[in-house]
Amino acid sequence: MPGNTKKIVREFIIDSFLPFAEENPFEDEDSFMEKGIINSTGMLELLQFIEETFEITVEDEEVIPDNLDSLNKLTSFIESKLA
Repeated sequence: MPGNTKKIVREFIIDSFLPFAEENPFEDEDSFMEKGIINSTGMLELLQFIEETFEITVEDEEVIPDNLDSLNKLTSFIESKLA
């Protein structure tokens, strides 16, 4: 699955939060919160998806913007959890 992490997460975000968006509605480094892509409720949904899909546990103290607030940050976080 490594290497596909970014693609899997991007597809989930587009399907769940931006179903009617243009082909590439956000860049890898765009802040999900600042761009209005994911709100706080959506972040809980995203965390559940990540834990189930990648079979990892996200601890409360790991739920911070440095880990979760862009596709690049989120992909790096997931891959570090899988390593």
